[in-house]
Amino acid sequence: MKSNRPLILISNDDGYHAPGIKKLVDIVRPLADVLVVAPESARSGYSCAFSATDYLRLKPRHNMGDTTVWSCTGTPVDCVKIAIDQFCKERKPDLILGGINHGDNSSVNNHYSGTMGVAKEGCLKGIPSIAFSSCFYNEDANLEPLRPYVEQIVSKVLKEGLPKGICLNVNFPATESFQGVKVCRMTRGSWISEIVKEHHPRGYDYFWVVGKYRNDEPQAEDSDQWALNHGYVAITPTTIDVTAYNFMDTVRGWDIK
Repeated sequence: MKSNRPLILISNDDGYHAPGIKKLVDIVRPLADVLVVAPESARSGYSCAFSATDYLRLKPRHNMGDTTVWSCTGTPVDCVKIAIDQFCKERKPDLILGGINHGDNSSVNNHYSGTMGVAKEGCLKGIPSIAFSSCFYNEDANLEPLRPYVEQIVSKVLKEGLPKGICLNVNFPATESFQGVKVCRMTRGSWISEIVKEHHPRGYDYFWVVGKYRNDEPQAEDSDQWALNHGYVAITPTTIDVTAYNFMDTVRGWDIK
């Protein structure tokens, strides 16, 4: 890697082989040196989980031209941790990217997303971090229209950085052209009907975690779901500090001894 260029570390939760991460590498490669450390297979829904009770293995891959690619047996967060420890001792990444995810990570999905886990882990380590997701769940979807937006956002953050404790959650609607960009907040919503119960022929019950998303404020024009539903690219600045500062005085008023 050329030391006079920025270094971008990329991971995801769909696996090192996913079309989305290949597209992301292709987009940002002209802007920086790129290192990829990504799960060996899909790790969707792993959020910020890491492997506390199992060992990790790394394997070199050669599926993105001359870009250095490693697969890891662990979670997306494991990938960031092991990449920084093993490959970045002498050169700290200037930027960490998650994605491009195949699926919507707006609203409460922010909390469940392994793609966001990548960005949050980078943010925890004091490195500017961005998660990119497309609302197209089909891995064969055309992600080329995302290119100019990803380029602009990455270039801006490489140049100016991000405030400490803030990462970006960027979601693209399931369309091949966009109305523009909206900077917005996370929509209040929830997943319902999450469990499907089945009965196995061998006599036991088993369960699938599925569900349907319910938007609790579909008319809120300042929210990420409204932006996506109306064809806009949604950028949601996300904070690591989860303290509810406006409720602290109320709790102090409980006067618990």
